[in-house]
Amino acid sequence: MLKRFFSYYRPYRGLFIIDFGCAIIAAILELAFPLAVNRVIDDLLPGGEWRVILWACIGLLGIFVVSSFLNYVVTYWGHKLGINIETDMRKKLFDHVQRLPFRFFDNAKTGHLVSRMTNDLMDIGEIAHHGPEDLFIAVMTLVGAFALMASINMDLAILTFVVVPLMIYLSLFFGRKMSVAFRRMFGDIADFNARVENNVTGMRVVQAFANEDHEISQFAINNGRFRRTKLVAYRIMAWNSSISYILMKFVSIFVLVCGTWFVIEKGMSYGDFIAFVLLSNVFLAPIKQLNSVIETYPKGIAGFRRFEELLNTDTEIHDLPDAKEVSGLKGNITYNNVCFGYEGKDYILKGIDLQIREGETVALVGPSGAGKTTICSLLPRFYDIAEGEVTIDGIDIRQMTLSSLRSQIGVVQQEVFLFDGTIRENIAYGKLGATEEEIWTAARQAQLEEVITSYEEGMDTIIGERGVKLSGGQKQRLSIARMFLKNPPILILDEATSALDTETEAAIQQSLNELSQGRTTLIIAHRLATIKNADRIIVVTKEGIAEQGAHDELIQAGGAYSRLHAAQFGT
Repeated sequence: MLKRFFSYYRPYRGLFIIDFGCAIIAAILELAFPLAVNRVIDDLLPGGEWRVILWACIGLLGIFVVSSFLNYVVTYWGHKLGINIETDMRKKLFDHVQRLPFRFFDNAKTGHLVSRMTNDLMDIGEIAHHGPEDLFIAVMTLVGAFALMASINMDLAILTFVVVPLMIYLSLFFGRKMSVAFRRMFGDIADFNARVENNVTGMRVVQAFANEDHEISQFAINNGRFRRTKLVAYRIMAWNSSISYILMKFVSIFVLVCGTWFVIEKGMSYGDFIAFVLLSNVFLAPIKQLNSVIETYPKGIAGFRRFEELLNTDTEIHDLPDAKEVSGLKGNITYNNVCFGYEGKDYILKGIDLQIREGETVALVGPSGAGKTTICSLLPRFYDIAEGEVTIDGIDIRQMTLSSLRSQIGVVQQEVFLFDGTIRENIAYGKLGATEEEIWTAARQAQLEEVITSYEEGMDTIIGERGVKLSGGQKQRLSIARMFLKNPPILILDEATSALDTETEAAIQQSLNELSQGRTTLIIAHRLATIKNADRIIVVTKEGIAEQGAHDELIQAGGAYSRLHAAQFGT
């Protein structure tokens, strides 16, 4: 795992070397002060050489100025390194999410995904910057300080060092406990975000049912769990910090007591004693650094593990090595012995055989759960078939690149999704980079021009999250305008008017009829009145395709379609 983590440093080798080099030099310069004090007290002070002492202090000040500059580089450029790595990881994760199949999103919570891309990676930058740097500097400073202390008084240096293994052991012990706690905390944050996201997006339902108190109580449960997990994590951190603090103070007092005894016994000079005390502080500083790394490490690594879990989620649906770009498809569609089941469960489609001619309008009807939407979802490879094949113009859709396949298919759904932005941005999503004239033409074709001009800001009108400021009919017209702009040869209409009132439905139906002209169109509908003019009607049941034909033919046949028609119209 650490090898995979360090692979993200590769693009920033130069930045890492600068940061690491400056940190090493700054750590070495930190050792200069105790030695300088030693020389001043033992060599220069007894001789009363004021001028030499003054110049030595000026030289020492110069070293501190250099050290200050190095610390600036380490603080700013080092954090820049960490932020760059965090940014790359977030980009990689977002890119991966864009390629995950519908199957994944069927089960994933939006709040969890948002948490994976935000909170989970927050501490990655810190561990990326401070982890290797502080660890190396701490070990180097420990060794350097110990060597200088040993050169002054070996016995006292060894006595001082005895406590270090105990402090490192305690840090590692608490670090393991914090790693578990922080991993659980990230999971609680994800649940917390999912709860808030559900509540905000469903606020109209919440208030319509007067369930505000219920939502508040549910939020309190998630909020309380999050609080308890954080308290557990920080209690462990507090124990680690407190024990380390008392041990370091013990070392300081121990050095003070033993050093005084050595001075009294003539085993050390005053300069050696003061230098040793200062070096002991330098010696203890790396242990503080190690504690800091050990506190940050569990959060960073817990986040990185969750990052990798999502990154390792198989995209399932991807381009085959020999997949080719397609364009200008005519729309001759064939389903040949197609079988499919969700998540590897029992097949809901078995042996589906279906041929749709170029430019033909085909309607799929039947009871809910029979597989009408699933049949259409297999065409743009939102899901991959288990057996059989689906071809367009004689080419297996798995032999086409996903992007080129989907660029040839337009989908208008019952539940329209609009982005929080302007009317122009939402229409232009059908063809990124479309000209103003193309956008207005698409709006007119979808009978949206009058709606747009009624707003003071016209095309620049902000429609709110998920188009909340628009009516159902206006949302649907906007999605149709988007499809006019995309101009695909194959069109899927998934109950595109079933949620609208009769008058609005008639207007939208007119737009859809215009949109369908010259395209191969698959219509999923429950309202049979909207599809009686289709070239062919296919009745789908749980057993497969029950019958197909024109409206009048199926009525006369007295089969499944005739029964559906009678149930709706009472004839």
